[in-house]
Amino acid sequence: MTKIPPRMLELLSELPPVLHWPVNFMAGVTAVCYVASEITGNVSQVDRLWALLPLIYTTYFVLLPLWSTSSFFGIFPYLPESAPAELSADYSPRALLMFILTFVWSVRLNYNTYRRGFFNFHEEDYRWPILRKNVPKWFFHLLNLTFIAITQNLILFAVALPVYEAVKQPHTPLETSDYVLFVIGLVTNVIEFTADNQHQSFHKYKATGEIDKNEWIGVNIQWTPEDAKRGFITKGFWAWSRHPNFACEQPCWVIINLFPMFASSYTKFERNSFDVTTLWDIVPALVYCAVFQGSTPMTEAITSGKYPGYKAYQQRVSMFVPWLTPIWGFILQLRGKKEEIDRIVYGAGKTVKQE
Repeated sequence: MTKIPPRMLELLSELPPVLHWPVNFMAGVTAVCYVASEITGNVSQVDRLWALLPLIYTTYFVLLPLWSTSSFFGIFPYLPESAPAELSADYSPRALLMFILTFVWSVRLNYNTYRRGFFNFHEEDYRWPILRKNVPKWFFHLLNLTFIAITQNLILFAVALPVYEAVKQPHTPLETSDYVLFVIGLVTNVIEFTADNQHQSFHKYKATGEIDKNEWIGVNIQWTPEDAKRGFITKGFWAWSRHPNFACEQPCWVIINLFPMFASSYTKFERNSFDVTTLWDIVPALVYCAVFQGSTPMTEAITSGKYPGYKAYQQRVSMFVPWLTPIWGFILQLRGKKEEIDRIVYGAGKTVKQE
């Protein structure tokens, strides 16, 4: 029988009581996802839960006063009796605001996942089969265990920890920083939702050759046969960023991390001095961003292999940062290549006459 290493037992005993249930839940989800992926040969089990897990952890932290001190075999949320009483005395206004942003993010992403048909258990992220074919079998199994199952679940748990930080702070009234961050967070979600819908509208036109006259103003783009022939979207927000949805996804979690850090009750942050330990509180968001920074080049390599004009798109439009795109256009202008690149990327400017 395998024994748990003494150091691991020590770490578990040092875990704050409030983290007992979410950590156990995370471990259970990780095990189920890994076993299911090995049995089915489909490693996108965590992908299907991506938009749901951070909301589950956030909900647990926000509703601490609601939970019982006992649990049914640890399955349902509970708050151990050893947890500090002040955490369950009342609700944190700041944590509730963070919950709203997480809820909006989760609804948007789950909706996009649903309409892509990704909740179908037979669906798998198109990148995994390609990677599976290009690496040794043993390496892919190791990757499935260490990164796809364990690391991704750890990241989805970690991005909810700033809400726990907010709950631990004094439950003071909301401040200006809270409202500013909340508005910025909503704006990033609206832009990402719009970019998702522009992408959906383009692929619908690409498949049918028809423009939906009932599209709302943010998605009402006049696609052309030239756009469909090109194969990838270059209009709307996608004219400014090659991945406007990813460009908003990353700062969304950075913003949520910043809520407790900007609160006046945040004891680690001194306005007149710098403490390097403060940086640890934004590590979850930075790691989340690193996943996109690392995986997007692989996505682009696949896309570039499918569509000849994509390399021109990469020269003309920034991957994430939209204000770099005009700078790249200016550099291409100086090199005398802008007109040629623009023709490949944006086309001749023809429009489809709507009946």
